[in-house]
Amino acid sequence: MEIEELIKKAGAFAKPFRVTHGDGFRLKDLDPADTLDFGSEDKPRSKEVLALGIEALGHLQDMLYAQDCWAVLLVFQAMDAAGKDGTIKHVMSGVNPQGCDVVSFKSPSAEDLNHDYLWRCMKSLPQRGRIGIFNRSYYEETLVVRVHPEFLAKQKLPPELVTKKIWKERFRDIRNFESYLTRNGIVIRKFFLNVSKKEQKRRFLERIEEPKKNWKFSANDAKERTSWDDYMAAYEDMIRHTASKEAPCYVVPADNKWFTRVVVAAAIIDTPASLGLRYPKVTKEKLRELAAAKRGLLGGK
Repeated sequence: MEIEELIKKAGAFAKPFRVTHGDGFRLKDLDPADTLDFGSEDKPRSKEVLALGIEALGHLQDMLYAQDCWAVLLVFQAMDAAGKDGTIKHVMSGVNPQGCDVVSFKSPSAEDLNHDYLWRCMKSLPQRGRIGIFNRSYYEETLVVRVHPEFLAKQKLPPELVTKKIWKERFRDIRNFESYLTRNGIVIRKFFLNVSKKEQKRRFLERIEEPKKNWKFSANDAKERTSWDDYMAAYEDMIRHTASKEAPCYVVPADNKWFTRVVVAAAIIDTPASLGLRYPKVTKEKLRELAAAKRGLLGGK
């Protein structure tokens, strides 16, 4: 399959996992082990397709950087061990590091807590011509903070502002924020890697049993499993209230890493491909400069 053909087909392949309108969305209707019509025998072929996808993404990113007009923001959210780090590593391996920034958001610092909850993400937004990747994001404020209200108490909000409406208010803030970014040339694509509780357990045990993976495991990861149902409810509500046509959310099956990476790659490839990217047109004056420079180089030593 040629790169041009792959770019054309990328959007159609990722479309089944794209949510642009949250009404009626139910997470339990989706299978984390879904691979469409592909079976395990297709896994080797998926690696070939992913390699082509990585090459295609590198080509598109080069034009994005040269055009210096649009910016792309990729937001990744998931439960622990869903494969965010590995997906980012593999899918973005062909991108020029000079045109890409990855930001991982951990627990907010004291400085972060002295600002509004969007502040630390706003200052990390990608510049024009670049791809920005958020490994977790402002969505944590409607997920972990919602599941653990004690974190909300640390945000120093005036008590009268912390009401039962706070989550709907934050969803509205986020929708408005993403609309604002879109109107300013920052294209947003969001990914929720949907791993099953069973598969998460298997990966946790693998991290414990394999010495080279011990560093990946945290006791807090296992502790958070006790709040699994609360997290699923929070993710579902988040997607319902924030998925939109301008900032869609891809709910990607994450039990099979090979399939996860192909879906994410397809969705990302479709993003810059939809922007009509092209290399900047060189002016006649610039062409004369190039011709003069070429004559000088050929005529010199």
